[in-house]
Amino acid sequence: MEQPERVARLLVSCPDRHGIVAAVSGFLAESGANIVAADQHATEREGGRFFMRMEFVLEGLRERHGLLERDFARAVAEPFQMDWRITPATEHKRLALLASRDDHCLLDLLWRWRRGELAADIVAVVSNHPDHESDVAAFGVPYHCVPVPAGGKAPAEARMLELLVGTDVVVLARYMQILSRDFLERVGVPVINIHHSFLPAFVGADPYRKAHEAGVKIIGATAHYVVEELDAGPIIEQDVARISHRETVEDLVRIGRDIERVVLARAVGRHLDDRVLVHENRTVVF
Repeated sequence: MEQPERVARLLVSCPDRHGIVAAVSGFLAESGANIVAADQHATEREGGRFFMRMEFVLEGLRERHGLLERDFARAVAEPFQMDWRITPATEHKRLALLASRDDHCLLDLLWRWRRGELAADIVAVVSNHPDHESDVAAFGVPYHCVPVPAGGKAPAEARMLELLVGTDVVVLARYMQILSRDFLERVGVPVINIHHSFLPAFVGADPYRKAHEAGVKIIGATAHYVVEELDAGPIIEQDVARISHRETVEDLVRIGRDIERVVLARAVGRHLDDRVLVHENRTVVF
């Protein structure tokens, strides 16, 4: 098994043209790196957008990281007009969780993190209610209650932005407040949300009752990046469960919560592992 301190990930997005894979592979080979995983995708057979994710092993990665980036930019990235980054596998992202009264996604992510399933440093939980303070304290994570009273969204978001300084990703673990455009612009990092359905079905209040009344045969959940338009951001992960006429509304809620937990955990894990590239309003997930 490879030592994590020797492993790095390279993510690339650029206009598609001949020779990209050869140039990247050749550069890494000349640098003494060994490619251990590679994925690629092009939006068109010719002339589209090209995406690639590689994992490679390099002796002395910590000491050589800066020089490797400089040389890659000059030799490969600039000629191919690449958006790119090289991230050491041991470089954990700083993650903050936002939650309201529902705790199933919040506690699931904290549990997975404690078990080492999420390669992140969870630095804070922020909630508009005090309900989960004792549960979160058991995981050794700071808990901040920031109420959002009627007419008080702006000062509440200002306080939240103070608490989120230095984070690399924010996860809405069933945070039931709509974030303003100003907040999204100022937070400056990706924000991941979990939604209770295959968007945009049964939006709004009491979705499981609406689904039950409509006699649906599947229910699901969607994890996506947050953009200004509500529930319209690039989708990272989705899943469903089959149901029948025998399930009650309460059954749908229970099943739906299970799906939400799994879908959000998958989406967060893939983001943390640098497996998601955004193209327009879609994602390429390797």
